[in-house]
Amino acid sequence: MTLIAARPGPGTARPYRFPAVVRRTVAGGQVVAAHLPGQNLAVALLLLDAGAGREPVGKEGVGGVLAKALEEGTAQRDATTYALAVEGLGTELVTGLDWDSFQVSVQVPVDRLTAAVELLAEAVRTPRLDPADVRRVRDDEATALRMDWANPGPRADAALRADLFGVENRWGRPMYGDPDSVAGLDVDDVTVFHSEWFIRPGTLVVAGDLDRIDLDALGAAAFAGTGGGPVERGGPIEVPLREQRRIILVDRPGSVQSTLRLGHPAPHRAHPDHVPMTLAGTVLGGAFTSRLNHLIREVRGYTYGIRGEFGTSRRFGRFMVSSGVQTAVTAPALVEAVGEITRTQVGGVTEDELAVARSWRAGQLSVELQSPRSIASALTTLVVHDLPDDYHARLRADLLAADVEQVSAAAAAHLHPEALTLVVEGDAAVIRDELTAAGLAPLADPTS
Repeated sequence: MTLIAARPGPGTARPYRFPAVVRRTVAGGQVVAAHLPGQNLAVALLLLDAGAGREPVGKEGVGGVLAKALEEGTAQRDATTYALAVEGLGTELVTGLDWDSFQVSVQVPVDRLTAAVELLAEAVRTPRLDPADVRRVRDDEATALRMDWANPGPRADAALRADLFGVENRWGRPMYGDPDSVAGLDVDDVTVFHSEWFIRPGTLVVAGDLDRIDLDALGAAAFAGTGGGPVERGGPIEVPLREQRRIILVDRPGSVQSTLRLGHPAPHRAHPDHVPMTLAGTVLGGAFTSRLNHLIREVRGYTYGIRGEFGTSRRFGRFMVSSGVQTAVTAPALVEAVGEITRTQVGGVTEDELAVARSWRAGQLSVELQSPRSIASALTTLVVHDLPDDYHARLRADLLAADVEQVSAAAAAHLHPEALTLVVEGDAAVIRDELTAAGLAPLADPTS
């Protein structure tokens, strides 16, 4: 007996609503919260203006070492006692570091939130930072980086970043440092970074049922013992485009694959073209159905996957394409990728392509912004990038309203195929001549 059933069709889309944003000043710091009625879990996230961009040049990775060292006990408790206190609340400290911020968060049932924030503040404001613990954490981090940098990719990423932003600038070096920069840190580097940036109040982000949460009590716990005035955040960094393309060859002798990184500077996160620019990037390389993936993977068969997108931070951004291809097709893969970027910049996008990109990006919001942690993350975006409180409430409508003219104009304005830096990490002895013969750009010394 065969049972045949019709596949059910999609239902009516439910309205997308981002919770209202609540802001208040408490104990010298800022509290930014979202009300999630009936939610039994709550997230508190302490947001500090202590991202990788604050690290001194030559001390790259100090923030990452400090993040790990926060788990090694506090001035009040040793590591074991502190860990037991945190685990007793059924939570853990989750740390995060990007160019713009340092984040520490906890997620607990609502009735344990104040106690969890007190423990969070204890670790952030008064870490033990025993010299032996700091050195051990530093050595562990340097070892992890050495293992990571033995793989294809990190050296290519570093070469591209240095070429776009200048190795003399902190943002022209790897976000988490490299094996040498981390290994070269000493205890004073970590303690000084903590004293400069971790005693400032910062912002406490809260997502949960605010009818059951005392925001004033949370703020008092998070900001107790802090001080220092506001810091200069700085405006967008103007990064000049190159006058012509260049190829940087990072030698990996004997490699059977070439790692590709193509990029150029792009606008910062709060730029008014962010939505159409994101959609243009999605059509070009930000989804499995993108132009780049269709051409380089499906049509040519050069790779398992290729991705291109705009990455943005508070002060700067970049467009980057990344992939790995067989050594034998390195040059043709580059030619095809540059050609597709050029076609998108010159010709824009089609309505059919844009419809898929709009639907996917807008649909992601409804799926992703469901949990207290995802709502808290969205609130940090508002704080870090000085976006209006109704930004997320309007974002879905803005994505769906973007038309072909707007997105094509963003592609024309913010894609610069003629200014691309093309980084190739592979077997130089095998691919050098083919790269030269392809005529895309001259080969450059990565230190020039």
